[in-house]
Amino acid sequence: MNVSGSEEPKPYQRFKELYPEAGAAYEELGKACHGAGPLEPRIRELIKLGIAIGAGLEGAAHAHVRLALDSGASEEEIRHTVLLATTTIGFPSANRALTWVNDVLEP
Repeated sequence: MNVSGSEEPKPYQRFKELYPEAGAAYEELGKACHGAGPLEPRIRELIKLGIAIGAGLEGAAHAHVRLALDSGASEEEIRHTVLLATTTIGFPSANRALTWVNDVLEP
């Protein structure tokens, strides 16, 4: 998957170079998961952002902010996704996630 019209993250590019069959299988799994249900791309990307935030995955959060923007999500919707995490993962973790979001929204 390409992230926001920019090139894929370098670690992911390297993974695909080292393990092309696994990289292709991973991409196919992603396509199958995204296409398996009724959710529109904007909602899927906001959910994926929430998952990345909850799992503490900075790189994935960056990627899904970009993909959410590409899918039509507003900055307000993206920041609301972070705010919703506050009561589940706590203020410090949600505030950390907000810095990740701002890395993309306010470069």
